Amino acid sequence: MSALALVSIVVAVLALFIVITPILRSYLRYRGTRLVTCPETKKPAAVEADAFQVAFLDSAAQKLRLKECSRWPERADCGQECLQEIEAAPEDCLVRTIVTKWYEGRQCALCGKAIGKIDWLEHKPGLLGPDRKTELWSQFRAETLPEVMSTHQPVCWDCHIAASFRNQFPDLVIDRPRKKH
Repeated sequence: MSALALVSIVVAVLALFIVITPILRSYLRYRGTRLVTCPETKKPAAVEADAFQVAFLDSAAQKLRLKECSRWPERADCGQECLQEIEAAPEDCLVRTIVTKWYEGRQCALCGKAIGKIDWLEHKPGLLGPDRKTELWSQFRAETLPEVMSTHQPVCWDCHIAASFRNQFPDLVIDRPRKKH
């Protein structure tokens, strides 16, 4: 390979990197479900911004619009004033951020172990409901998070798995009293 070809490839890769970086950054900033306060009802609403549109189509104008809202299709014609909340603090209203902050410094309601850093890809923590059954966050609609956070307790992944197994297969589980140390 000649030096000119190598230089051309390096320049092309750098140019591509310079063009793609702000687009990717914008896309990553606005993707994901967010919990906002609906300006009309003053209640929580789950929304999803059109991150693709902002990043790829309107990169010059950076005009943010909603792609989905928990109040749609009934209120699809709203003025989308809730976007101001997203623009002001895009990370703070992200559902994953809200849930992660809820777990910070908390202990498992079943074993007492600190929840610690959350691995959202493999070992997702659960919730202990008022009925003493464990559930995952995915079982709740995002707009109900404030209510769920006030009625449920945090549960570590290990206890959630054990409790789920115990609920599904009660005849296969033998509960033994814990030894006192």
